[in-house]
Parts: sequence; C-alpha cells; structure tokens
Amino acid sequence: MKEIQEIVKAYDETQLAGKQTALATVVHVAGSSYRRPGARMLVTEDGQLTGAISGGCLEGDALRKARLVMVQQKAMLVTYDTTDEDDAKLGVGLGCNGIIQILIEPIQSANPVNPIALLKAVLARRQQAVLVTLFNLQNRQAPQPGTCLLQLANGQLSGSISDDRLQNQLTTDAAEVFATQSSAIKTYVTGLYNLTAFVELLKPPVALVIIGAGNDIRPLVEIAKVLGWKTTIVDGRNNYATAERFPLADQVLIAKPEKVLEQLAVDAQTVFVLMTHNYNYDLAMLRQLINLNISYIGALGPKKKLDRMLAELQDEGINPSEAQLQKIYGPTGLELGAENPEEIALSIISEIKAVLAGKTGGLLRDKPDVIHARQDEAITQVTLLP
Repeated sequence: MKEIQEIVKAYDETQLAGKQTALATVVHVAGSSYRRPGARMLVTEDGQLTGAISGGCLEGDALRKARLVMVQQKAMLVTYDTTDEDDAKLGVGLGCNGIIQILIEPIQSANPVNPIALLKAVLARRQQAVLVTLFNLQNRQAPQPGTCLLQLANGQLSGSISDDRLQNQLTTDAAEVFATQSSAIKTYVTGLYNLTAFVELLKPPVALVIIGAGNDIRPLVEIAKVLGWKTTIVDGRNNYATAERFPLADQVLIAKPEKVLEQLAVDAQTVFVLMTHNYNYDLAMLRQLINLNISYIGALGPKKKLDRMLAELQDEGINPSEAQLQKIYGPTGLELGAENPEEIALSIISEIKAVLAGKTGGLLRDKPDVIHARQDEAITQVTLLP
C-alpha cells in the first residue's frame, strides 16, 4: 500500500507541473521474479520513476516503452522472459527465472476513472478493495483495457466495462476475492474475444498501536513508517505521550486503558504491542484487547509476565479460548538475538509482518520449495455464455 501512496503523491505533483504520465503494473508472473503481481511504477515523460516493477533490471526498458505509450496514448502489454539466457537482447542482466507480464497504460487526467483515480479511491477510505486490471494476453496487438474497475468492501463500484456479461462476472469474482482474501487471475472467453483479468485484493496499511511512550518505542515507529504502516501511540502519561517526542507517529493518545478503544477504529489490519513497562496498565489493556477480532497482540517482557497477566484474568473470570491465546505473542518478536531498542523493534516488526502474512518467520534458505507458491500463477478460464 505504501507504493500506491507514493505513486498517487507523485502523480499529483506531476499534474501541477503539467507532465504526462504512464502506469506500469505487473499483472502476471510465471516462475521467479523480484516483484509479484500488483507491483506498480509511475513513469513521467521526463523519465522520473516512482515505485518499482523489478529489482532495477526492467525499469530502463519499461521507461522507453512507457514514453511510447504516452505518445500513442495506447496501453501496451510487455513480456519479459527472464528464463531466456540471452539477456543481452534487452540490454540488461536478468538474474531471475520467470516470465513477467507488465501492462503499461497512459494516464488521461480528464478521465474520472483513470487508474490513478481508482487508486485514490482505494486510499480515501480505510477498507479492503478489489481492483480489476484487464489485458489481452493472447493478442498483444488488440486493445488493452487496463485498470478499469474498482469494487470497495462496502459495495461501491467505480468504473465500468462495455460488456455487461463481463462486468457482472467480474463483480461476482470480486466478491469471491473478498471471501477468499486472495487475488485471482482469470481469462474470460467469449465468441468475440478473450480477456485476462488481474482481480487484485488491496488491503489498508497495517495500523500499529503501540501501548507505551517510552524512548524504546522510537525505532518501532521509525521502522513502521518506512513500511508505510500507520502508527498510534497510547500512554496515560501526558509528559510522555506527546507529538513532539514522536513526530513520525500518525496519532498520539493520552488515555486510561478503559478509554483507549473508544478512540480507535480497529479492523483486521490493526495490531497492538504492549510496551508501557507498567504491569497494571498492560494488564488493563490486555483485558480490553482479548475479545477483539484482531490477529496480533504483542507483549514486551518475559513470558512469566504474560503468564501472570493471563492468570489474573482467569481469576477475574476471563478465560480466553485457545484461538484468543494464539493471537497473543509474548515475549513479542522473532528470535533474532536482539539486544538494543533498534534490534528489538526490528524483531517485533518482523514478527508482525510474518503473522499477518501467515508465515513462521523462518530462514528462506531452509524452505524446501520456491519462495512464492506456484499456484498463485494459475490462470482460471471462465466461459461467458451469450
């Protein structure tokens, strides 16, 4: 989501300067690639790049093609085959081993549902969205519809497609993506055309709520900022919880534990870390958090501290289920050998990222299989009946 935020910001700046732009989007990958479907890069007519579609090996060639797209005002689907040992034909050294499909489309500011306008609609509200990007994989010379449809979680639909059958099917498939919480790639077959769609699930940025305003949380806020996460700092001490002490935080709250949640909008992308170094405050917060539908509650400190808090909750008649206990991580963080606040912050952020991604945080070297699941590459075929 951070990449989208930066692209939208850069686009607004180019509009003030009166520059033409194009958007490059990775729409499909077969095999290994540094970036996966959904990676984006904004290109300006004078060669400024925001975002990335590779580790740097494709950007130069994509820039040249993007300039052509801007001149012709016509979207283009480009294939980069990094399985080909003859890398020299692209003038780059491709170190991956995959086939990457990148759609480059001109941004027409007069179009109220152009790709950037749809991305802005995603950022405008903190909710999940499904974005549809259509392209013709079988005939690259045919028109490439591009990023054309946005479905928000609240049911709001932006954009349209001339074929009602296709639009109805895409809205049905968008609902399926919301249900499975996984993007999909499908080819729609009719008697007149075949179009492939990248039906992409977009989630709001992680909202990290740090309970505590000690000096040790500063690196946690800094790393979260680099990742594009939203950070809220909560503490009961008004001389600690100040915006001046934490200028990178999005929100700083002074509150008693029982008054915290009423000031927050909590969703599935919200995570909490208890770091006050005040046992009673952390316990009171854990009492508030235990019943929330969230994936991560981190507790700084030794395991015996968390065990004691859980025992006190049980004495009060609060008996967490196994599912509730599974979302509590104490001591918080991955085992990295962390010692100082910066290393501890890295450990905590790494664990949160792993938990939200459904991973264990192990060594990639020890994975018996490829990094990215190959089933994600599968293109499902859908036949649209007259």
